[in-house]
Amino acid sequence: MRILVDADVPAAEACFGALGEVVRLPGRQIDAAALRDVDALVVRSITRVDESLLAEANRLRFVGTCTIGTDHIELGTLKARGIAFASAPGCNADAVVDYVLGSLSTLAERQGWRLDERRVGVVGAGNVGGRLLGRLTAMGIECLACDPPRVEEESAEGQDLPGFVGLDTLIDDCDVFCLHTPLVREGPHATYHLLGAEVIAELAPGSVLLNAGRGDCVDGAALRQRLAGQGDISAVLDVWEYEPVIDGALRDLTEIATPHIAGHSLDGKRRGTHMIFRALCQQLGLPARVSLDDLLPAPPLRRLVLGPGLAPEEALRLCIRGVHDVRRDHDHLLRESRRQGMAKGFDACRATYPLRREFATLEVVLTEEDEGLAALLSGAGFPVAAS
Repeated sequence: MRILVDADVPAAEACFGALGEVVRLPGRQIDAAALRDVDALVVRSITRVDESLLAEANRLRFVGTCTIGTDHIELGTLKARGIAFASAPGCNADAVVDYVLGSLSTLAERQGWRLDERRVGVVGAGNVGGRLLGRLTAMGIECLACDPPRVEEESAEGQDLPGFVGLDTLIDDCDVFCLHTPLVREGPHATYHLLGAEVIAELAPGSVLLNAGRGDCVDGAALRQRLAGQGDISAVLDVWEYEPVIDGALRDLTEIATPHIAGHSLDGKRRGTHMIFRALCQQLGLPARVSLDDLLPAPPLRRLVLGPGLAPEEALRLCIRGVHDVRRDHDHLLRESRRQGMAKGFDACRATYPLRREFATLEVVLTEEDEGLAALLSGAGFPVAAS
């Protein structure tokens, strides 16, 4: 069995090696010729799996993507060819939520506000958005959610979703907006340019727009115009239109600009690999003899002891940066895109992304009993213990 795997998929040999020959290629170099005599294909989001890619796939019987999203996969084409498919929903959801909390904490520090002073609107309440809502609520932060497809589904089953509102209400009532929607180009719930020029113009001064979902859900040109013109809102962007050739002017106007790495924790990546490994084993009728724990090394920082005297936002920021400092990712993108050019620099940041763990891998020890701080930190996703 021959298995072609994106070069950026971690632990592929440890998982798939027992099933057959593992061949590695960078995602953007996977083309039709590369799929000749390949039995299984494992990709990430930058490889578009469509009719043209499959033109010479004479043996392909399985495609897996180690990502939540599937908008880069022509599912109808795979079905018509009798090719089994699997994705990894939720594999890096916690990593993305970590990124969001880290970015908002950093922005609050830069601009002199506290997150608990803001009302956060979450657009898209699936694997990522739903977990973000859960953590924010546990941290005592007021939230609203917008997810029309989910509301329709729950309503059809006779259930009510408190706190869910329409996009117009969300725009009117919130001052931080977090996008976590899939990319849907057509239909009643299309998300392409969901935040278009008209919506961006309606954002109140002082608003924060954070997109860690899909780049095409925001009209980048309209956002650039608002940032360059009025300059009265802030943007945090991890996803962009036209990746990897992103808009350099928009990058320079964005408070935190990162190269589509919100979900790039070691835990999330290896969880995604393992989910596709298990799906392929199931397709082959074989037991999955490698566990996720086999793939995860011990974290470099396992325990952080906090003494008394820290303000809640300072304690939270210290814990977050003990695991992941988003400023590093911002600086890396600016440096490499200027040094190598936009496309090469963007891809280089992703390909050489350093080790990063998730909040759940760091135990926080409080030396002084503080129920409020314990609730804040555990709500954010850190295991909390008393000394």
